[in-house]
Amino acid sequence: MTDAMDIDASPHKQPQGLSGKGKQTDTMLNLDENLPWVEKYRPQSLDDLVSQSDIVDTLQRFVDDGKLPHLLFYGPPGTGKTTTVLAIARKLYKKNLGSMVLELNASDDRGIDVIRNEIKTFASTRTVFSSGLKLVILDEADAMTTPAQAALRRVIEKYTKNVRFCIICNYVSKIIPAVQSRCTRFRFAPLKLSDINGRLDMIVEREGVNISEDGKDALIRLSGGDMRRVLNVLQACHAGYPRIGSDEVYACTGQPSPDDIKRVVDWMLNDEFHVALDNINALKRDKGLAVQDIISELTQYVNTIDFPAATRVHLLEQLAEIEHNMSVGATEKIQLSALVGAFKIGIEMAG
Repeated sequence: MTDAMDIDASPHKQPQGLSGKGKQTDTMLNLDENLPWVEKYRPQSLDDLVSQSDIVDTLQRFVDDGKLPHLLFYGPPGTGKTTTVLAIARKLYKKNLGSMVLELNASDDRGIDVIRNEIKTFASTRTVFSSGLKLVILDEADAMTTPAQAALRRVIEKYTKNVRFCIICNYVSKIIPAVQSRCTRFRFAPLKLSDINGRLDMIVEREGVNISEDGKDALIRLSGGDMRRVLNVLQACHAGYPRIGSDEVYACTGQPSPDDIKRVVDWMLNDEFHVALDNINALKRDKGLAVQDIISELTQYVNTIDFPAATRVHLLEQLAEIEHNMSVGATEKIQLSALVGAFKIGIEMAG
């Protein structure tokens, strides 16, 4: 038997909770010039979204038919998960957005208290000036503890009659099956490079950014399909350089450029062990590069070199092991030596 609902008579009450990304649902339409570009150019409606067309079409039908289920959005950062659900909220609630939507960032408060207090309190109240379902947006939910997710499952079950939940995460495997099974799941893929390029051209024109074609190519390449990263790096480069080329993009992000990677590979293939190691350390020091970033770029570059299959497999295995070692706290000095050693063994294998 469902408990009696409390009455919330404050139609203009703002969504409570925490938002680690700095988003507030009642200020999305304020395109202030001082806003970061990632917020200034955040799509405001489902029609404004530049990618994920299949997902958008399905969600549009849910909204138009008034049959919105609980939602689980997952996928890499910067692919439009939060933007999509905020667009749905605007379409559903319009001027009542503040009283009908609760947006929380689970990475700020991962424990069970946020479920028992904020979410349960919001879900168990009705607003006298509005009708229809409320919406709880739970961002970065994969940071929640297992007990908190179990409590969330019970809240979802209990308040389904008047609340819909949208759970957003990067890794769906970190969401317990009991929560997954109660939601309609949508996977947001990295944005297509053509979609990023179109939106990038629009922003460059509006902001008067002086960027070359090779600068745009470098920006899109480094994004990995993450539109948020594109805009953050573009704004940082625009603030720091009068003209943006590929060198400025790589300098701003601290990532090794393709030329840097070519030099690293050339040293490892052609120089003595200690010479190659000294050269790489000097490059790393001069440009402020991280071994982790060098490994990531090398992994892609190895596949472009004409190595025998056995040598390529050996190098990729060693790169994977070094990357794992870095992730668990191994020192860069030792792992960089292991990297050079892996290439030297690869040369011997290739004959």
